[in-house]
Amino acid sequence: MDYKKKVAELIKQHVDMDIESIEKLIEIPPKSEMGDFAFPCFQLAKAFRKAPNMISEELKGKLNPEGFEKIINVGPYVNFFVDKSEFTKNTIEKVLNDGESYGSSNIGEGKTVCVEYSSPNIAKPFHVGHLFTTAIGNSLYKLFKKEGYTVEGINHLGDWGTQFGKLISAYKRWGNEKALEENAINELLRIYVKFHDEAEKDPALEDEGRAYFKALEDGDKDVEALWKRFRDLSLKEFERIYEVFDVKFDSYAGEAFYNDKMDVVVNELKEKNLLVESNGAQVVMLDEYNMPPCIVLKGDGASIYATRDLAAAMYRKKTYDFYKSIYVVGTPQALHFKQVFKVLELAGHEWAKDCVHVGFGLVKFADRKLSTRKGEVILLDDLIKESVDKTLEIINEKNPELENKEEVAKKIGVGAIVFTYLKNSREKDIVFDWKEMLSFEGETGPYVQYSYARANSILNRAGELKGVADYSKLDSKEEFELIKALEGFGKQIHQATEKLEPSIITRYAIEVAKLFNKFYNAHSVLNLEDEALKEARINLVKATCQVIKNSLSLIGIEVVEKM
Repeated sequence: MDYKKKVAELIKQHVDMDIESIEKLIEIPPKSEMGDFAFPCFQLAKAFRKAPNMISEELKGKLNPEGFEKIINVGPYVNFFVDKSEFTKNTIEKVLNDGESYGSSNIGEGKTVCVEYSSPNIAKPFHVGHLFTTAIGNSLYKLFKKEGYTVEGINHLGDWGTQFGKLISAYKRWGNEKALEENAINELLRIYVKFHDEAEKDPALEDEGRAYFKALEDGDKDVEALWKRFRDLSLKEFERIYEVFDVKFDSYAGEAFYNDKMDVVVNELKEKNLLVESNGAQVVMLDEYNMPPCIVLKGDGASIYATRDLAAAMYRKKTYDFYKSIYVVGTPQALHFKQVFKVLELAGHEWAKDCVHVGFGLVKFADRKLSTRKGEVILLDDLIKESVDKTLEIINEKNPELENKEEVAKKIGVGAIVFTYLKNSREKDIVFDWKEMLSFEGETGPYVQYSYARANSILNRAGELKGVADYSKLDSKEEFELIKALEGFGKQIHQATEKLEPSIITRYAIEVAKLFNKFYNAHSVLNLEDEALKEARINLVKATCQVIKNSLSLIGIEVVEKM
């Protein structure tokens, strides 16, 4: 039962407000002793021409308390205490009946959401910065699915642009065929870095790189064959990484896909008198919106990121007729997307308002910055290996006899990385701290996974149930706080989806784990003579396991059955 809606419906009978507005005003009291829901009467003062305290007292007297333990007024608030026995029974039974679908809704039924994420540049290694967009996008993909939306996960590969002209120039000058066969990404990175080192000494190399890219755009067969080879080798490497994190995409339409779709964009902007010449380039002026011009074509006629993003946005609207089109790209690109969305709006596409940039912060390791040009990158492969190795060390120290410990170490190590990316608001920078992120205590992935394994071990020892659970016996504060948290899963999903913020689910998983451990430390589950209470508590543990598993799944982390 949705108790918040029930509170709103009760209040609606006596005030002139719609249900949605009432629901938005309803609060959760800071202390459980004050009730489970509270309605503030401040906004009614003008209409009722009375003080909020008087309104709350009168309103309380009119409300039918059926289904609630009691309704009281506290100053300007009407506070509602749910019938704990009914609430507990409904919540646990719903979790157990729904299983993996618990928390799902049909809010997004009939609507399509496009989520663009990951989008690495081909011919470059997958470094720790790439995982930020990948983890956020993967979680948003799952969250929207959970709410009933049709979701299109798009990997907008960076497979076009001047850098590929530079790479082709570098390969023709310094490429080692044997090295390319043995480790393509390393070799491509080596020659890319060398190109920039050499270009600092000989600026003419930059012109050569630009000329090769123009040849690529013009369809030169030899240049195109090299580009395709670099792309295929890169995709093979990316797929290996995605498999580790169980990340999937519905489309790999990268920048190159839009190469033959950009003329339409340029012609449309010309027809609408939006394009003007500026220093030889074709741009859309955005001065009156306090933005620099949006360059659509460079002086040599070559396209630019904005050209391809404009083409991609138009293609996606035509292909998917999206309700929302989300771009999970670093915060430094905020201006770029503001320009692109504004150009779409000026071109008369009212759906530009449905395009959303989801920014995120930087990844830091001991104050080092990531720079592909200089070769100063921290590769994701190295991060994964280090995390798994360190986790295995901890397992060997704490539980050396654990079965399948390598597999467990991989799940915990990989999970710890993802959890670190999604633990806090996405716009915050991440500073990796191994001691903190791999700790089995505190607000970490291993702590939540350990809590699940601990709960699961209770269920493994529980034996066969007799079906005599009496949920009215779950009347302690620790039990009810945990049950309230389990009931609120769907609301957390909706909030995370609305705010495009996976950390809401990560924080929720931590909270459920903490409340479970408080309950477990305060109450016996299996050593009870009261069979009805014992089964009620076992089912509470079972429901907790399900919710932790469902919440971790939404952020892309697997549970560990035994630890």
